[in-house]
Amino acid sequence: MSTTGLDVFDTTVQKTNVWLKWMMQELHSDDREFAYLALRSGLHALRDRMQAEAAIHLGAQLPMLVRGIYYEGWDPQPQPSREHQWIEFVEHVRKKLPPQAKPRAEQCALGTFRLLASHLDPGEVRKIEATLPKAIGDRWRTAAKEAAEARATPTTEMQAAAEQELHKEQQR
Repeated sequence: MSTTGLDVFDTTVQKTNVWLKWMMQELHSDDREFAYLALRSGLHALRDRMQAEAAIHLGAQLPMLVRGIYYEGWDPQPQPSREHQWIEFVEHVRKKLPPQAKPRAEQCALGTFRLLASHLDPGEVRKIEATLPKAIGDRWRTAAKEAAEARATPTTEMQAAAEQELHKEQQR
């Protein structure tokens, strides 16, 4: 049954819900708003660290509603933000979080990396890594490796439920 009256909107809402549920699992939280804020802050920090062309290419890979979150408030600059070290990147994420979530900034950044690495095409994941400074790229590579290993093993209960929910929505 359609909620919005348009299949394209229903599909993107469903995909976004799957992504938020995935983030909730990643963050060990049942707070959807926290999952949303964590995803948004991680996406914005990653987007700001990439060259504009690469950031646009990444945005095109995201579900429509997540793409809107990704581009929210973006002011493309000729040069990306200057974070070269992981701690600097985490601080960028921290600045975009509400006060109560700031202590979990690193978990939000890593969760966003793992989410993207597990939901994007492996070729796209490698392209993103190539655009990042070594210290940040190392964390991205680790997230991608963990995502690949997770795909190779039986799905977790949460992933199975999310995939089943998406499958139901696609059949409607």
